[in-house]
Amino acid sequence: MQSKRKNWFFLFIANYLGVLNDNFLKHCIIFIAVMWALPEYITQSRLISLISAALVVPFLLFSPLGGRLSVKYSKQKVFRWCKVAEFPIMLLAAVAFYCQSVFLCLLAVLLMGVQSCLYSPSKYGLIRDIGGEKGISFGNGMFETMAFLGILSGTIFASLIADNYAFWLLIALFSAFTLGGYLATYNIRVKELDIEKQENTSINPIKFLKESYLFARKYSYINIGILGVAIFWLMGGLIQMNLVIHCTKTLGTSNTVAGIMMAMAAIGIALGCSLAGKLSRGTVNTRMIFVGLLGMIIFLLGIVIFNPPVVICSVLIFFIAFMGGMFEVPCLALVQKENIGRKLGDMLAYMNLVIFIFVLFGSLIFFIANQLFSDNSLVVFAVIAGICLITVGYFWRKVGRRE
Repeated sequence: MQSKRKNWFFLFIANYLGVLNDNFLKHCIIFIAVMWALPEYITQSRLISLISAALVVPFLLFSPLGGRLSVKYSKQKVFRWCKVAEFPIMLLAAVAFYCQSVFLCLLAVLLMGVQSCLYSPSKYGLIRDIGGEKGISFGNGMFETMAFLGILSGTIFASLIADNYAFWLLIALFSAFTLGGYLATYNIRVKELDIEKQENTSINPIKFLKESYLFARKYSYINIGILGVAIFWLMGGLIQMNLVIHCTKTLGTSNTVAGIMMAMAAIGIALGCSLAGKLSRGTVNTRMIFVGLLGMIIFLLGIVIFNPPVVICSVLIFFIAFMGGMFEVPCLALVQKENIGRKLGDMLAYMNLVIFIFVLFGSLIFFIANQLFSDNSLVVFAVIAGICLITVGYFWRKVGRRE
């Protein structure tokens, strides 16, 4: 087996490039497809909701299968073969842009969602295999840092491509990100726990959800951590979708400025995750959960009350995201804290299923709020602040009193 440092490097790079490619494709569609001849019923806000839903639905249907793959087979092999499947998916995406077909674009995003769903428990499970129990907080912090740097890069590249569109450049980037991701996964070399050949967890999503919840109840923090991560992604999805509307309609900016502001959010989360992982020093620091949530509330209210101009709004978005990263990392560490062997794969699949139930719910909140308040982005920011406040109360009741 190669050194821990090399394994961390290739795992983080593989995660970075995978997330980058997902978000590059997603935002290219959001920024570019609106310029195509679309049906009248597909507005920009509806297109955003459809793209987000296409990424969510696979996680609702196939997360149990992803968990089973990570338990019964080598996580490294699952990761590699799923990255191989990314090549034909990106070829379909290229055809979609060449034909200017929004429906083929949606199909490509849907397939990317399936592929990501199937390898997600395996890639997260490798964190503990590489770092052991003491490396959980560091591994999760850096893992999420690279993920949000991927979101940052994908968003920036997509916004620049949208304002300076060239089909050949789009294809070149698709190819580079896909090939780089495969090569990174191929170079991960780590000793895993023995494969669980008798794994019999149901792959029926509803039955799997029930079985996993009951299993997680046997441990103090797994369900609590999963709920925290799910709430983080609900709020993150709302912020990401809302920024497009806030920038283009409330602030009147270009796609490039909207992309830069979303990039500020990604940088904020990445730095927040990195700092949280380093401050934990081999432990799970639940105090950071409250620091993160209260910080988000303060900066969200700054936007809602003052509706600041672009520069100040960008700074506030950065700090909202930074505090969000501080909140997420200890929640992720709570999920992986318990020593449950290969069963961790099922719990990570369970986490994915819950996350994307919440993300789908967030898309619904976004859609309803925009329908009721005519794309008023300030209302959506106020809703997110309210979710943060409710979450503070929940975590204080569950873990605050134990500190």
